[in-house]
Amino acid sequence: MTSTPATWLVTGSSSGLGRALTETLLHKGHRVAATARDTTRLDDLKDTFADQLWTAELDVTDTARLREVTDAAFTDLGRIDHVVSNAAHGQYGGAEEVSDEDIDRLFAANLKAPIQLLRSTLPHLRRQGSGRFVQISSAAGHFGMAGASLYNASKWGVEGFFESLHDELAPFGVGVTIVDPGSIASNFFARLNVAPPIDAYNDGPVGDLRRYLSNPDAVKSDSLGDPVKMAQAIMTAVTDPQPPRRLVLGSDSFTAIEQAVSARLAEIRAQEDLARSTDR
Repeated sequence: MTSTPATWLVTGSSSGLGRALTETLLHKGHRVAATARDTTRLDDLKDTFADQLWTAELDVTDTARLREVTDAAFTDLGRIDHVVSNAAHGQYGGAEEVSDEDIDRLFAANLKAPIQLLRSTLPHLRRQGSGRFVQISSAAGHFGMAGASLYNASKWGVEGFFESLHDELAPFGVGVTIVDPGSIASNFFARLNVAPPIDAYNDGPVGDLRRYLSNPDAVKSDSLGDPVKMAQAIMTAVTDPQPPRRLVLGSDSFTAIEQAVSARLAEIRAQEDLARSTDR
């Protein structure tokens, strides 16, 4: 199905899934407002697509700049139909190993920035009476993993916030879709921040994950997700007459989420009598 050309805003558009989505949209005739910390990495697309591509430098953790850029995008382009919050930061290491500064940086990028992007674009979407906010989350928002507790926490927070918005925004004609990819063959693992080790964790699961991540090329090779196929799936799902609330991408994501949710549900059901026994 060929979708009607629309206007999209995509953060973190210069690499990985964001770049693949930006390219896919442009090739399908959509307009894209693409933001990145370094927009020179989009120059080749600008040369090819000219006025079809609007760009702005943006570090999404700078809230004042975030509001300035989103306001400018809506003003310059007239309307934006779909906002894709894609920019994110990777952080691995035991909860004790990660520094206070890295915790602040992680949550600023992965949780606060998506919330502020929603808050900055929502007045425009409300005035339009239509639009969809697409939050790129992760399968990691559904389970816990030793060595990734803080990253997982940031994604669980994203899941909770955007899950809460479905009914809140429905009266304004604004929808929300949460995208849960699994591993993606991109440079994400080459750019993630790995905390300095504490010897006590070397022989446990945190140390095992650290050793695995020490070779990002091997991790990328093991990653199952094709960013171009995922980008096409996002475009198709979001432009469907009935877009999904949640979009799971990648067989590893499907398996991990299904197992986590099934195990959680089984544990909850086993406690039904206890739960009821504590009622007044």
